[in-house]
Amino acid sequence: MARTNPRGILALITMFCQLSLLFPTLPLQAEEIQSGSSKKSAAPLAPRQQGTEGVAAYYAKRYNGRRTSTGARYNPEKMTAAHAALPFGTRVKVVNLANDREVVVTVNDRCRDRSFPFIDLSRAAARKLGYLGKGTARVRIIPLDNKDPDSLAG
Repeated sequence: MARTNPRGILALITMFCQLSLLFPTLPLQAEEIQSGSSKKSAAPLAPRQQGTEGVAAYYAKRYNGRRTSTGARYNPEKMTAAHAALPFGTRVKVVNLANDREVVVTVNDRCRDRSFPFIDLSRAAARKLGYLGKGTARVRIIPLDNKDPDSLAG
């Protein structure tokens, strides 16, 4: 007769208990999400909340000196960016949501289209935003009007 493993039985009981606690709370979590999203859509956006929230990354070192989509050579010390949809030459304010640092960059390259808002920044811009070495950061992307005096800063 085969002897049962007490650790295996204990693991199965623990897993069953965790799953059984999950099911009664699912409808409550769904109601909170639905009611929370309706409140956000009804409230007008404050000036600080304009733009699009997304993810920012930065160019890898291997792209130093390569040509961008506009034909210019990529310089990691310039304040440039790649975006899938914004026109070339558009100046964009990028705000790091974790530490509220901001930088103004010029779009001069394309990155592949993603299902979420995404911008690829130069290494100098990533350094100013404080996420160089971390890979990515949650940011707010705000296109600036070329006549806007704030677009000259940076």
